[in-house]
Amino acid sequence: MTTQHVSLTVNGQPMEADVEPRLLLVHLLRDVFGLTGTHVGCDTSNCGACTVHVDGRSAKSCTVLAVQASGSEIRTIEGMADGATLHPLQQAFWDQHGLQCGFCTPGMIMQSAWLLEQNPHPTDDEVREGISGNLCRCTGYVNIVKAVQQAAGQLSASESAPVAAAATVDAS
Repeated sequence: MTTQHVSLTVNGQPMEADVEPRLLLVHLLRDVFGLTGTHVGCDTSNCGACTVHVDGRSAKSCTVLAVQASGSEIRTIEGMADGATLHPLQQAFWDQHGLQCGFCTPGMIMQSAWLLEQNPHPTDDEVREGISGNLCRCTGYVNIVKAVQQAAGQLSASESAPVAAAATVDAS
């Protein structure tokens, strides 16, 4: 089988590979690039465990061919934290016990991040609707909704925080 060259930016890093045209984005991320935080749950787009951001939009990576994503910017769960500092959603899932087995968590966080970019102040019902394409078999969603609401509050508070005044140099 012939291969095609793909070039993407993943979590801010340029990455390239020669792939079979039928390779799914989820398998490129996991098996070729070693980013195993994106989970394979159903391969049918029903569970949402493979959710990533493609050019700023939420996408189930089991439904996107790697060649279709060539030239795109991809953000995975590994790209959410800032070094050792968790993203507010990651911290909120920890704080609110929004996970049990953890299998759905990366996709749930990625979908929630996209939701909060679209709607920074969602109601509980809007959170439930926004994550409805991501299945969790363990939690019952109550703590997931609490986690998204906690993160929404933290993100909006950090955006409205006054910018520190620039230091002035004393010329005397």
